[in-house]
Amino acid sequence: MTGPPSSHAEEERIRRVYEARTDASRYSWLTRGQQLIMQSAERGMLDALRRAGVQTLGASTFLEVGCGTGHWLRALVQWGARPDRVVGVDLLAPRLAGARTRCAREVRLATASGTGLPFRDQTFDVVMQSTMFTSILDEDVRRFVAHEMLRVLRPHGVVLWYDFFVNNPRNRDVRGVSRRELGMLFPGCRIAVRRVTLAPPLARVLAPRMWTMASVLSAIPMLCTHLVGTVSRPN
Repeated sequence: MTGPPSSHAEEERIRRVYEARTDASRYSWLTRGQQLIMQSAERGMLDALRRAGVQTLGASTFLEVGCGTGHWLRALVQWGARPDRVVGVDLLAPRLAGARTRCAREVRLATASGTGLPFRDQTFDVVMQSTMFTSILDEDVRRFVAHEMLRVLRPHGVVLWYDFFVNNPRNRDVRGVSRRELGMLFPGCRIAVRRVTLAPPLARVLAPRMWTMASVLSAIPMLCTHLVGTVSRPN
């Protein structure tokens, strides 16, 4: 299945957006707001895997679509995955170069579009994405990427999902993915997601000053802006 006619234009738009980004300091782990956000994501992903029945990561194969500089690839290894069973792909070669300097050498990396993953059918036990889908604005491209993720997923595997479901009025280069849209992207699949992650504007203001309060507010679903969970085929 090849990508839609609009995929080339959408990929070029994404490249331009990321090349123009100058706000890297906002995502530094040295900021308490970012610590709160990322720790929430990590807890949510681990809990989602547990709820999906994953007992250990050592025997599983993993693919991250849109791996960037490899944060979650490194996290998978830290959680117990074998580096030689972890693969990351990204559209942007400079980000992959960053991943190569940070990840274990056994982790495999490839420059590839999510609309045409360079893997055989049913290759991976877990296919994950973290805040990648919301960078895709074209609806056809979103559908193709979802199709490709399911294509390379083994029959009893899971798609591990973490992304925001609300739009950011200050950033027109991203668009949220709602629970309803998830159902359309992965028709016929079981979708088990929940709200996590305190709204980043709140997290970045409160966490440096009132960490405990920010942590408490993170547990209130109405204040959370992301969905975390799994997508799987019906038995």
